[in-house]
Amino acid sequence: MTKKFDTLRTISLIVLGTALLLSPMDAAFAEPAVPPEVPVKDMVTMVDFGAPFCTPCKAMAPFLEKLEKDYKDRAAIVILDVGKVPELCERFGITEIPTQIFYNKQGKEVHRHTGFMREEAIVKQLKKMGVK
Repeated sequence: MTKKFDTLRTISLIVLGTALLLSPMDAAFAEPAVPPEVPVKDMVTMVDFGAPFCTPCKAMAPFLEKLEKDYKDRAAIVILDVGKVPELCERFGITEIPTQIFYNKQGKEVHRHTGFMREEAIVKQLKKMGVK
């Protein structure tokens, strides 16, 4: 199992590294991305780090956008494209995508998940953090 984990981790790092290498070329053709304040002040915040080329990220996108609307005034759901804001990977210790980080109202990280996270699991974590 350790070999399998090491192989999967290596592949994830290669994919992330490729995205970071390609991002400067992409940035030349796009408007600069200005990430929102993370975590959002005085609000429970869930930040999703992903990329358009990432299959699990693409699978999560529709329900993340739905949650972003559904929780608008109760919790901040922030979706970040690591290709547009690669400097945040180092700042937040992101080595694999997708990664979700949950912060309480005081801005303290309380939960981190790497990989596909089901909508129900996100809702459960938000409820656990007091979001109704």
